[in-house]
Amino acid sequence: MGFLLDIQNRIKNSGLLIFCTLLSLYFIFHGISGERGLLKLLYLRNEISEAEQIANMYHQEKIKLEEKVKLLSSSSLDLDLLDERARVVLNLVGQDEFIILDADDNK
Repeated sequence: MGFLLDIQNRIKNSGLLIFCTLLSLYFIFHGISGERGLLKLLYLRNEISEAEQIANMYHQEKIKLEEKVKLLSSSSLDLDLLDERARVVLNLVGQDEFIILDADDNK
């Protein structure tokens, strides 16, 4: 009779151990690969770094455009830049100038 009680106690104790192990595995799995887990954190950090690089690229482009606009302002007018922009936008050419078209531009 003591042998049966010993087996019954071991089954009860191991059931609790199995339950705790499964519960721990559940939380570990979701802590790593869940919606708010470690893998998602790493993915979001990568997305943030890519977005920051793109934002930095656009910021540098904005600075270059602001410098060009500053050169076209009335207080510090750059006549060469104004002439260049007028020729490009209005398709103008001087009477003593020739236009050489590049074949690669037509593609």
